[in-house]
Amino acid sequence: MQELLRVMRTIDDRIVHELNTTIPTASFVGKVDAGQTCKELYQSLMDAHTSRERIIKNCISQTSSVVKALREEREKAQDDVALLKQLRKEQTKLKLMQSELNVEEVVNDRSWKVFS
Repeated sequence: MQELLRVMRTIDDRIVHELNTTIPTASFVGKVDAGQTCKELYQSLMDAHTSRERIIKNCISQTSSVVKALREEREKAQDDVALLKQLRKEQTKLKLMQSELNVEEVVNDRSWKVFS
């Protein structure tokens, strides 16, 4: 999942480069529609942010369901060490995904500040 997010954050990582190559200099103003290219960059940022947030929240939801089911099983079989290990592993994964949501917020804020 983290590799997928890293790839999906490419546009945010390269926002300054994207803006420099998208917005025309004074000599190219007549040849390129700056307003349209800016709108396209804005839309691609919006799409990227929306899809990443949706993916992260979907993963959080699925992992939360797994954690809930494992907790219920754990209550029934408290002596099962393998079950406890699996529960801890899923809880760690859930915390990681929740922290990714916070990272996503920071990345989005930074990108919009640069874009503005």
